[in-house]
Amino acid sequence: MHQVKLPSGGALWMAASLLSFIGMAVAARELSKFMSIFEILFFRSLVGLIIIFPVIYQQRAKLKQARDLGLQIGRNAVHFAGQYAWTIGVASLPLVKVFALEFTTPIWVSLLAFLFLKEKLSTARVFGAIGGFLGVLVVLRPGLDSIEPAAFIVLLAAMGYATSIIMVKKLTLTSSPAIIVIWMVLLQLPLGLGLSLAQWRTPTLACIPWILLLGITGLSAHFAMAKALSVMEASIAIPIDFFRVPLIAVVGFFLYGEPLEIWVLVGAVIIFASNYLTFRVEQKNMPSSTSPSSE
Repeated sequence: MHQVKLPSGGALWMAASLLSFIGMAVAARELSKFMSIFEILFFRSLVGLIIIFPVIYQQRAKLKQARDLGLQIGRNAVHFAGQYAWTIGVASLPLVKVFALEFTTPIWVSLLAFLFLKEKLSTARVFGAIGGFLGVLVVLRPGLDSIEPAAFIVLLAAMGYATSIIMVKKLTLTSSPAIIVIWMVLLQLPLGLGLSLAQWRTPTLACIPWILLLGITGLSAHFAMAKALSVMEASIAIPIDFFRVPLIAVVGFFLYGEPLEIWVLVGAVIIFASNYLTFRVEQKNMPSSTSPSSE
């Protein structure tokens, strides 16, 4: 029997990614008690700027030669809106529900790639989208429970992230991943600052650890994910990534007394299974292709 070997380095990077995503959500939840969402996003970018400043200095020549600045601006406006919507969800909903609904992002990517990149909408992607939609219905249970408006906002966040991924696919034709990340920080920093001024509240000392955690995990989550995918197969990494949902459910229960709703977990499993089965079918049909991801 063939056994799939789990690279220890990849598993450690995935664990770091999971912890980073959870830490980012908790930090955003805590900061939402003291400041506006725009201010939270500003400080996330500010810490990110400090961390990657050496990279910015190293890449300064390439930044001056940017040929796709318009697309960079558009991508970051959409990504900023997605982050804004996601943070509203984190501040308003049980954390497990936010993470479950966020897993619809790959479904939106497939649909948007069909509409705007003219990619083929295969049978697997169609069934994946249908399965994902059914999973969303299980999570939200319309008609049985009152649906929080914030749940729809999180779905908009997933659509925003999906749109951002589509735009990143185009950006990678002219820019390196490092340049894309640098522009993300440079463009979203002033955007967050400008929008936060009307509701500005100077952070207290108690906010500083959460601000640092938010900024650090905002970068480490995606860096660790990228490192994991560089040393292990995506077919192994994707199931590990799903552990975000039960882990955040436990965190939400112990930190905030959030109920462990079985239907949210069931819906999340349906959404994940739809994404994963679609990925496996696409992988078999295109064994030599690779699929970059970004959020």
